[in-house]
Amino acid sequence: MKKILLICLALRCSSIEAFMSQSRGLTSKLNTIRPENEPFSFVDLKASRSKSALHVLRQPSDLIGDDLRESTSIIRDDLRQATDSAGDNDSAYFSLKDQRLEDWVKFSLAVGTILAVTSYAWFIPSGPHMGDSFLSSVQGLIGTTAPDVTIFVLLIIFAIAHSGLAGLRIWAEEFVGARVWRVIFATVSLPLSLSCISYFVNHCHEGTQLWDLRSAPGHEYIHAACFVTDFVSFLLLYPSTFNLLEVAAIEKPKMHLWETGVMRITRHPQAVGQVMWCAAHSAWIGSSTALAASSVLVAHHLFSMWHGDARLEKKHGPAFEAMKEKTSIMPFQAIIEGRQILPDDYYKEFLRGPYALVVFGTLSAYYAHPYMMAGAAMLQW
Repeated sequence: MKKILLICLALRCSSIEAFMSQSRGLTSKLNTIRPENEPFSFVDLKASRSKSALHVLRQPSDLIGDDLRESTSIIRDDLRQATDSAGDNDSAYFSLKDQRLEDWVKFSLAVGTILAVTSYAWFIPSGPHMGDSFLSSVQGLIGTTAPDVTIFVLLIIFAIAHSGLAGLRIWAEEFVGARVWRVIFATVSLPLSLSCISYFVNHCHEGTQLWDLRSAPGHEYIHAACFVTDFVSFLLLYPSTFNLLEVAAIEKPKMHLWETGVMRITRHPQAVGQVMWCAAHSAWIGSSTALAASSVLVAHHLFSMWHGDARLEKKHGPAFEAMKEKTSIMPFQAIIEGRQILPDDYYKEFLRGPYALVVFGTLSAYYAHPYMMAGAAMLQW
């Protein structure tokens, strides 16, 4: 009996030593992934992985046989999860040599086809008028065609569909796959979002005029302040929008734990940017329709902060907790509290091709406002 116990003890010790060796090996391997990111990394993924692995290893000492194999599986899954988050932490990383022309041809065809089909089915007068039927159904349900009430309800429908599908992502991807679920997500969200945008552009100056800063003394300075606020809000686009091939499901969509760029300032840059956009547009337009739209958008993104954190915590566990400790929801809070230390060359994290594209797109959208309004008016929404 003593001999059997000694053999079991020896096997257990050797297994633990092997697991620790594997953990160190994976940690070493992960640290070699995209080494140019290391100066900008603020999450100690090595410590997170070690802590998580040791937590599993410190289970009761009677783990043998099936229990020991189960422990091995937990450790490997934990380390694999950390692998998915490491080496991919630069939110604006883009290398031309990593791109394949074939992927971008597929992207162009996929996006062009989706937009063409959506426009024909939902908006274009020669199509089946699904958008018109949707709008009529909503206004019939609420019993009014008032623009402020209509945009309020349209955005609530979009928010429920958008956040609801996002909440189902973790479970749905296990059944249909990440790419198929992204297509389903886009099929529902895209027509609803385009409906809200088109209706808002057509009716944002209607409803009750609550204030009018456009004729106030010094209105040119007010306009400049609104423009700067708008411009900065687009720089706060959430970093995953840079992964266009994932957005279009050409590459397998993944949940990321970004560590650089704007994520150092706020953990929810899209939400903060949306609040800034709403504040600037509502202040300058001053109508009840603009205020109604902004109220839903702000409420939706405040909810998305909690919802996003909950989903990332469920998906990434200790790796997300490590990121959460070094970031904040309120802009600059983590920096002020000393939990986030900006590197001396922090500005380099914004000197990237994707940010240049955002700047170009933002300025183009600003000067294209008259054409956007003319195009929306053609829809007769």
